[in-house]
Amino acid sequence: MNPTPTKTPPALEPPLMTAEEFLKLHGDESGVELVKGRVVRDPNYTILSPEPVPPLMTAEEFLKLHGDESDVELVKGRAVRCPMPGAVHGQVCGNAFGILRDFVKPRELGRLMTNDTYIRTGSSPDTFRGADVCYISYELLPKDQPLPRGALEVAPELVIEVRSPSDRRSDIEIKNWECLRAGVIVVVLLDPAIEAATVYRETEDIPQRFSNGDELTLPDVLPGFSVAVRKFFE
Repeated sequence: MNPTPTKTPPALEPPLMTAEEFLKLHGDESGVELVKGRVVRDPNYTILSPEPVPPLMTAEEFLKLHGDESDVELVKGRAVRCPMPGAVHGQVCGNAFGILRDFVKPRELGRLMTNDTYIRTGSSPDTFRGADVCYISYELLPKDQPLPRGALEVAPELVIEVRSPSDRRSDIEIKNWECLRAGVIVVVLLDPAIEAATVYRETEDIPQRFSNGDELTLPDVLPGFSVAVRKFFE
């Protein structure tokens, strides 16, 4: 008499996994998903080794590689490309330079520089920022002392920046405060989109804002200087 074959009971499926359980077990993995309560792995997923991070760039290396360029800055040891500005940006920069030059040169007060002059705003890691227009007095850098061939290691008293459409407000704020902490006394931000000027000082938590119809004065860096804000945008 043949014995009755024993039936193997069906394998019990594990209970469905909750989102909390999945995240606890696999939240730091890639190539795995939770589909209707089941863990599903992608057989075609390949874990790539991360690319090695290049070492931080020194000021000397940056100036050697990019010292003659105007669309790149050194930010905490990393070379950062900036979008090339447009015609409006160039016109406002030219206006700002001309307005300051008409006041500074006849009085022999100091030097004016433009075209993204590099200013050191940090060390270890090195940081160089490009100024659209900047002013440094003969009191700070005497007339008989030549300008450095590279970046300004001494912070100028005044920096003027012109906002481009591609500039994010947060990036502008970071750059302006970097300049102030490096020793710049006043940073003026000109915004062609609204024809306004914003004046930053390290001694003031809230920047001063000047509209098109206001008169801009800078008594702490250029005593006696006064100009209608609209002149920058004409």
